[in-house]
Amino acid sequence: MKKTIFPLLFVCAVLALSSCKSNSPMGDRVKEPMTGSKYESNDRYFRAVGKADSQDENIAKSKADLQAKKELAQQVGTRMKVVTDQYLHENATSTDSEINDKFQSLIREVTNTEIADLRKIDEAKFLNGEGRFTVYIAYEIHKRDMYRFMKRQAKLDARLNESERKAIETIIDEELSKVEALGD
Repeated sequence: MKKTIFPLLFVCAVLALSSCKSNSPMGDRVKEPMTGSKYESNDRYFRAVGKADSQDENIAKSKADLQAKKELAQQVGTRMKVVTDQYLHENATSTDSEINDKFQSLIREVTNTEIADLRKIDEAKFLNGEGRFTVYIAYEIHKRDMYRFMKRQAKLDARLNESERKAIETIIDEELSKVEALGD
């Protein structure tokens, strides 16, 4: 008798626990694909994940691709804005605003036209019961390669005078040295 009661109690306990609903006012927590440190930016990489859904698989894929690239461009732009502000604060010159404006213009141009060394690191497609596709796409850019590309673009930019070019290259070199110090 004892041998049959224990398994029966265990099965009842498991069923009771599995039927419990979340009492959270926000609902149940959902585990999204492509989350975690592998998909997050760090000292070496800018990373982003795009997610989109549509009735059309190609549209969902295009939207997810665009969202991930847009997020990467924003990360690069934000990082370089912070670095530029720090540099200009530490090295006060009479042409701060010109250097800042031209550097921000260069960053926008680089990220709007071509993001250097863009690599797709993952992609996943899902089809739900209603016939809608959900696509996730993850990209990364090695910071070292992005900074080198930006430095080349600064050297080629005819709108910059020599002092502006030197200031921009110094800013990029400082970031590049931080990344290269990490090794590969």
